[in-house]
Amino acid sequence: MAPQSPHLIGEPDAVALAGVANESYAELVARVPGRFRAFAALPLPHVDAALREVVHALDDLGAVGIGVTTTVLGRTLADPLFAPSTRSSFYEELDRRGAVLYVHPAGEGAASPLITGHGMTWMVGAPVEDTVAVMHLILAGIPVRYPRMRILASRLGGALPLLPRRLDDHLAFESPETPELPSVAVGRLWYDTVSHVHSPALVAAAASFGADRLVLGTDFPYEDGEVFPRAVDYIADSGLAPEEVSMILDTNAADLLGLSGAVTGPMHGMAQHARTSRTSCQQVGRSVPPRQVSGRQVQTTACCCS
Repeated sequence: MAPQSPHLIGEPDAVALAGVANESYAELVARVPGRFRAFAALPLPHVDAALREVVHALDDLGAVGIGVTTTVLGRTLADPLFAPSTRSSFYEELDRRGAVLYVHPAGEGAASPLITGHGMTWMVGAPVEDTVAVMHLILAGIPVRYPRMRILASRLGGALPLLPRRLDDHLAFESPETPELPSVAVGRLWYDTVSHVHSPALVAAAASFGADRLVLGTDFPYEDGEVFPRAVDYIADSGLAPEEVSMILDTNAADLLGLSGAVTGPMHGMAQHARTSRTSCQQVGRSVPPRQVSGRQVQTTACCCS
């Protein structure tokens, strides 16, 4: 489950809302054991408060990572406020723990009226925000500076599957201070598979990043009904090799979230299940009874959704 992000100017309000959200997520996870895992919300841009919430959410509430939006009140995720060189940051704490940072679009059309003013805030703006946010992190050297922090980007990283060579070629004259080639840096991240079942995009991401860097995303509840099973089925139908499909559907998310040891028995074989029943969802906890989705039985546990 990805969190709502209480990124508010007022620190007391941001802290209170993050606390309410995270306690609610923890209660839901406890109410349905083994079905869900949660990413915690942070009261950004208030870094000290966010650091305290990281510790509370991961240690006390059992969150498997942290969720943030692609920008925070107009600041990029590479803003020096969030990764200072003079004191501890929540990035440093996530790195120390080897925890996940999940990055989801803010829904602001990348702050461009050319997007928001023309009815494209989510259809175009969201993948643009994904692309720009990851590039902010790469150009600032965040992935190499915090190599144990596991950054998970939404929607296959936006346009990134198409850009590694172009990014490398432009680096010398546009961003020469970047500490490593973008084509290398993109391989440090993970990406969910939300592409509105567009197989060529998935294939390009697997070729550019490696199938081991892709985890199932469903975009639930925004893709529900008949579209929900297709978010799983299209991976098996994409033309990727069977072992790549198996990684995406069976093991990558559990490995990313540190749950591999808990995935046993009926948890495996998701890829085969997708090919035969056409109705499955990435499982990262213990098996639970299937639910009905538009007349179909869908085996669900926690999904990396965006």
